[in-house]
Parts: sequence; C-alpha cells; structure tokens
Amino acid sequence: MATVHHWTGLEAKALRLALRLSVRSFAERLGLAVATVSKWESKLAATEPRPDTQAILDTALGRADAAVHLRFETLLSEMAGSVATAGRRVTPSGPRAWEYESWADDLDRVVVALSRQDFAFADSLLTRWLGRFKAHELDEKGLYLFGRSSALLGDLKRYQGTLVGPLSAQHSYVDARAIFAQLDIPRRVAQLDLSLAVATEMSGKLESAARAYQKLASDDRLSARDRARARLWVGTALSKGGEHEYATRVMRAATRSFEELGEPEDWSAAHQKLALARRGAGDLTAAYRYLDVAQTSGALESPMQRVQLTTARAHVLRTDPATREDGLRLLDEAARIAARFGLGHQLRSIEAIRRTCEDAFTSTDH
Repeated sequence: MATVHHWTGLEAKALRLALRLSVRSFAERLGLAVATVSKWESKLAATEPRPDTQAILDTALGRADAAVHLRFETLLSEMAGSVATAGRRVTPSGPRAWEYESWADDLDRVVVALSRQDFAFADSLLTRWLGRFKAHELDEKGLYLFGRSSALLGDLKRYQGTLVGPLSAQHSYVDARAIFAQLDIPRRVAQLDLSLAVATEMSGKLESAARAYQKLASDDRLSARDRARARLWVGTALSKGGEHEYATRVMRAATRSFEELGEPEDWSAAHQKLALARRGAGDLTAAYRYLDVAQTSGALESPMQRVQLTTARAHVLRTDPATREDGLRLLDEAARIAARFGLGHQLRSIEAIRRTCEDAFTSTDH
C-alpha cells in the first residue's frame, strides 16, 4: 500500500482525485475549510499542510481501499513528472519512497511475465520505469532498480531475438553491467557477463562465446548454479562448432552439478542439449534417451520450454530418413508456437533447420 512521508499540496490533490471527490467534499471529509484545500490545489508542491493536517491526510490515505491506493500511485506518478508552480517548474530529484516499492514489485512481475513469454506486458512494465527516470538522477537504491530493469529488458530482447544494435539485448546488458560496476556489485556484473556471452553465442560467434563461458565457469563471483550453467553453455558452443564428443563430456559434468544442486529445470535442459550433441555425433539411440529424460523430468509449462524441446526432438527425428517426415511435422508445430509468442530467435533457428533439411533433400535427389 502507498505511504507518504511528507505531504505537499501535490500529494493532497492526488489523494482527492483518487477518492473521486470534489474540492468541497474532500474538505468536508478531512474537516478542513474549502479554502485550505483550494490553496493546496493552486500551489501544489510549493505548499505544505500543517503537521496536524499531515496526520489527517495520513489517516485518509490509510483508510482508503486498494483501488484508491492504485489510483493515487498512478495519479501522483503522472503529476510528479513535472509540476507547474508560481512562475517556475519543480522537478522531483528522483523516485518518491512509495515508488521504490512499486518499482521493485513491478520487476517481480516482469520476471513472471518473461517466464510465461508475455512480452507485451513485461515491456510495458519496464518502459514505465526506464522512461520515467534518468540513471544520473538516481540514488543508489534507484540506480540498482534501474540496473535490474535494464538487465531484464536485455532478457526480453534476447527472447525476442533482437541481439545486436542500439535497441538490442546486448545494448541493454552493457548498460546494466555499467550500472552494477558503478555500484560495485561483482555478482551482478558477472551475471551480466554471462548474459552477454549468451547473446554472443546466439549471434553465431561461437569461439568468442565458448571462451567467455569457460572463464565464467570458474568465476567465484557467480553462484554454483550460474557456474554450472556456464559449463553447460561451453558444451553447447562446442557442439555447435562440431566438437560433439568433447561437448558431451563437458555437458555431463554440468548435468551432475545440477543434480547435486537440486535444479530440475536446469537438469532437464542439460539433457536436451546432450541429446543434440549426441545427434551431432551420430548416436541417435543416446539422443532419444536424453530427450526422454528431458521430457519426463522437466516442467513444460512455458511456450519457450515447449518450443525448445519440440525443436530438439524434431532435429533428432529428421536426421533419420525413416522419421524425417515426423521431424518436419514437429518443426512446423514448434514454429507455430514460436510465432504465436514472438520467440524470434527460436523461429529463426527452426527456419535454419528447415533449410538444412531442404538442402540435404535436394543433394540426395541429385
């Protein structure tokens, strides 16, 4: 619920509008003269109620229901952006106390939205805050939230497949990394290094990504889970580069770490990547075995998870001439899900697999 540590005419007007009362009705509810409320409304942030009146306003806000609090926060945020006063403009120096809490709550909602691939909602929440403040205007608490917002925006762009350029995942990650370096938070800096390595791999720069992953796999700034992820991604980059046997050994080591850490989703994802490595090595029996483990041991609740596993199974099936058509049908299914939820990178990967299938079929035909 919203709280106000120091009332001015600005907050008082926002409360009146949130309560949907006229000036007269608001004054009557507070037990004040209409002229007092009118003065607040004309001077806004340039006037402050007396201490006893501050307490009255506290009580009025405290008794309001959740809908009023939501309207109050929204109105106050809009009004505080740039307030006209007697002959000059007063711009708040940064977030108000209640805005920090709302910002942090919105970032938690962004994490959930991204896990469900609800990109439009996630983008609206992030834009709300990143567009409201400038990094140089913020104190350390606000700067931390700004950095988290930039990192999550990077995740959003990465899921959508926008990897390079001024409005890309890479750009957002670099911005976030600079903020956490300024705040001297090594763990966050290392996490952003890991995210940048993922974007590098997705851009096709496999050698650079593999080197970055290898370095981060033993980086003490990262948690044990993130170090295991880095090891898994070393294997992914190696497998994409054709080093399937070595990739398999690296991935198995990461898989054991996920099992020890009790991370079922990562453990399932590791089996999916192992399946692709074994497919690359021509060991389809092992590939199917790993896929079965991935499907039965991991949650497939999000569109991203369904697309990734369906694509992996299709990739293995289309390798065998006997199951090639089944693989192509699964690719179509994965493409439909990816297109529906705006998973741009996955959609491009599926199209690349399709082209490989068509090229192989053409060369066999000739």
